[in-house]
Amino acid sequence: MNENPADQVRDFFSTVEKDDILDFEKLPKSGGDRIYFRITTPVKSFIATYNNNIEENSTFLNFTEKFHEFDAHVPHIYWVHPGGKMYLQQDFGKSSLLNELEREGESTHVFELFKKSLKELALLQIYGDKVIDYSHCLTSREFGRQAILSDLLYFKYYFLDTLKIPYDKENLLDDFEALSTYLTHVEHKYFMFRDFQSRNVYVQNDDVYFIDYQGGMKGALQYDVASLLWQARANLSQEWKESLLEYYMDCISEILDKPVDRNRFVNQYNGYVLIRMMQVLGAYGFRGLFERKAQFLTSIPLALENLKWFISHKSMGISLPEFESLLHKITEQEVINRFIPLQATAETPLLIRISSFSFKRTECLNDPSGNGGGFVFDCRGILNPGRFDEYKQLNGRDKQVINFLEQKTDMPSFLNGVFNVLDVSVEDYIRRGFSSLMISFGCTGGQHRSVYAADAVARYLRNKFKVKIEVNHFEQKIHEKLGF
Repeated sequence: MNENPADQVRDFFSTVEKDDILDFEKLPKSGGDRIYFRITTPVKSFIATYNNNIEENSTFLNFTEKFHEFDAHVPHIYWVHPGGKMYLQQDFGKSSLLNELEREGESTHVFELFKKSLKELALLQIYGDKVIDYSHCLTSREFGRQAILSDLLYFKYYFLDTLKIPYDKENLLDDFEALSTYLTHVEHKYFMFRDFQSRNVYVQNDDVYFIDYQGGMKGALQYDVASLLWQARANLSQEWKESLLEYYMDCISEILDKPVDRNRFVNQYNGYVLIRMMQVLGAYGFRGLFERKAQFLTSIPLALENLKWFISHKSMGISLPEFESLLHKITEQEVINRFIPLQATAETPLLIRISSFSFKRTECLNDPSGNGGGFVFDCRGILNPGRFDEYKQLNGRDKQVINFLEQKTDMPSFLNGVFNVLDVSVEDYIRRGFSSLMISFGCTGGQHRSVYAADAVARYLRNKFKVKIEVNHFEQKIHEKLGF
């Protein structure tokens, strides 16, 4: 079998489904190492998962099977590869709850979708607890004192310590121990989704469905609600957060057939909001500050603003002097500003010229600004789609070539390095008021690799820095202007 995940998935699919593949699309990666593909046939579409972590796959498949015993809104599993690395599951479409929120804002329709999500969550938590064998959990069987403490230490190592803010380590650890112990004494412990956020809720035919619950374990009901309502990217209004929490407690009372002690539930909920925020900041720190993934870095200011409001308005009913002092320090505006990228305005003079070219003709590298050029990146180390007959008449903007470069070459790693190099100069040029920067990508024919790379960098810089951009594909005779 081929080494390439995309090829392995194709081979696997051909052994279990007779229909031809009309479209094969690699989906964007999130925080984990799982690779997802959407496979479309004339009859239906599938989501294929490729993951070398067999244990993680096994947990997801086991939980899914148990959830279907009470008709939970989770995907059907169609086929599992004998080796356990791959499986085909139901495709819920392309629209997550977060997508709906970003498209419509806080509309009545989206509010109803959040309510549906919370009701289905309550059913999954309570009924799931009756059928799940917690020995299948990936890490801890229960989100107890040690697991809570682990999340707090994750925050400490991967986020707090990177800020180099002085603090009393012994007192902070004492506060962590106290908070961990306090939060273990909750009345309601059932199945805990662990990563219940609007990106993991999909909307299809005006109903909601859940994915990515393989990290689940037994734990407090409040944790998952805190995860959804306080998600930084969602940035829900306080009115929505409070109203939806009340609705969730209504659902719990109805399913359990007994009233919830709301004051106690809310106090402990506030504690789990804080724990979830710490876990998220730790994850953002690891994925963003250590792995240099831009989408996580850009979420840090939102998470800190969320935290700043929370510590100013909510109480957990426990004194944590060193921890509380640190939380106030890390939410100071000076700290938040560290994570906000400098962005261009309409008055910013900088124009970035991005081009693709063939190394057979390099005259286009002359810099019209008179500054002597800029960055030139050689894409010839990337496998050339032009070697294959099916791509020879296409270019780097065609979907087939894009899929090839993203799935079968080192282009994604190459571009991550390019992004890191360019970030330094672009931010400096904006700050210093420079007017011109040239970035060029060359390959053998200026047709496939360089075209794709130039477009990808143009999108990245436009989205991150909001700067004016000109794109020139010299061999393709394409000229575009982007930005203000």
